[in-house]
Amino acid sequence: MDKLTLKAILLAAVVALTGCSSSEVDIEKVPDRSAQALFVDAREALDNGLYQKAIQILSAIDSRFPFGPISHQVQLDLLFAYYKTGNAEQGVALADRFLRLNPTHSNVDYVYYMRALINLETEQNLFQDLAGIDRADRDPTASRDAFNDFRKIVDDHPNSKYSADARKRMIAIKSRLARYELAVAEFYFKRDAFVSAANRARYIVEYYSPSNEMESALEMMVRCYEELKLDDLKRNALQVLAANYPANALIN
Repeated sequence: MDKLTLKAILLAAVVALTGCSSSEVDIEKVPDRSAQALFVDAREALDNGLYQKAIQILSAIDSRFPFGPISHQVQLDLLFAYYKTGNAEQGVALADRFLRLNPTHSNVDYVYYMRALINLETEQNLFQDLAGIDRADRDPTASRDAFNDFRKIVDDHPNSKYSADARKRMIAIKSRLARYELAVAEFYFKRDAFVSAANRARYIVEYYSPSNEMESALEMMVRCYEELKLDDLKRNALQVLAANYPANALIN
């Protein structure tokens, strides 16, 4: 099977899965039972990976018993189910509501973590991944939101069991955001907007260090300052480049 055929098959599968995960939830079909009984059913569905069924039952509990003793756990489980089904819109909305109404809850670190993961999922564009398209120039809003939630965990909940993973993911996101800024800088440079290009590159150096894009950002600064005849700034950028990347071709 050639690569194009494989991609076509995978894309078709994604379309089918997307249609399934975005189907409407009809809570009227959920039996009229106690919150505890329904919660047992929902947990069984979650344990068996039946996330759409779990969403239906949990949504019914959340609607019928909004102030019950298990209401918070219902919402936390529902948040997880939304994440597993790729339902970003509902997941983010639920996380926002939970944090707004329960800012001091013992599980807010989990909610921040799940909201961050959901936002990261929206960055994983399988269509473009399969086609081999570079996505660096896409809007990074979801990545920034995820980064801010991970930072919230690291800063405000350092003892959280999600803190270590949040810190690792922040490093990866930092590279994603730096690539976006670098793509914008290249766009400006090709249009002779050297000041704007230099500012974008400097932003990478100031806010996204360390990252794999640092060397390219410093190169961009050198190129821009050369075009702008700003010799002092060019010399400073070259010094930083030489100190960090002594083998760089611009160092003579």
